[in-house]
Amino acid sequence: MSARRAVLALAALALPRVAVADDSRFAIDAAVGYQDLTSASDSAKAVFDGSSGGLTLGGGARFGLGDHLYVGAFARYFSKDGERVFVSSGGGEVFRLGHPLSLRLVPVHATVGWRFGGGSLRPYAGGGVGFTSYREESTVGGVTESASDTKFSAHVLGGLEFGRGSLRVAAEAMWTTVPDSLGVGGVSEVYGESDIGGLSVVGKVVFALGN
Repeated sequence: MSARRAVLALAALALPRVAVADDSRFAIDAAVGYQDLTSASDSAKAVFDGSSGGLTLGGGARFGLGDHLYVGAFARYFSKDGERVFVSSGGGEVFRLGHPLSLRLVPVHATVGWRFGGGSLRPYAGGGVGFTSYREESTVGGVTESASDTKFSAHVLGGLEFGRGSLRVAAEAMWTTVPDSLGVGGVSEVYGESDIGGLSVVGKVVFALGN
């Protein structure tokens, strides 16, 4: 009986440690993936020679409010180079003008989410709001002009995180909307596009920092 009691006592001492290793209340992450300007795809494809997306980088943090509910914040960075174009109508031919143009987007958002399950493989979903900084810069005849603004934006996201220790990995998809944002290369009015948001898919490295 004494041996059995000793085993049970050791197990009881070990349980809290397992819980700490299984999940942590605070975590930070680094993300890399692909951002598509889905809501302004025609304008983006015209300006960026047939492509509506590119590389996105970012990072974030989350704080658990229990076993499932969490709050967090993140920032992403997207930039792409193209050239100014002329388009007479939505279905018309795109004429490239040879004037360099660059676009930069920096969304900063707060999230409220829910983490499902409790093992090493945890799906999660969330949503929230924030703002997106927009900057468009072009050079015509040696003169560089820029337009910038900051707009309200919102998002929904879902992902899957794998791991139980301090180092984990995750895959995440997110949809953002930036209503009434500035156009892309001056052609968005022709295509009737006013939202610079869209779909992004990223891989994340997650660092769990403690309970």
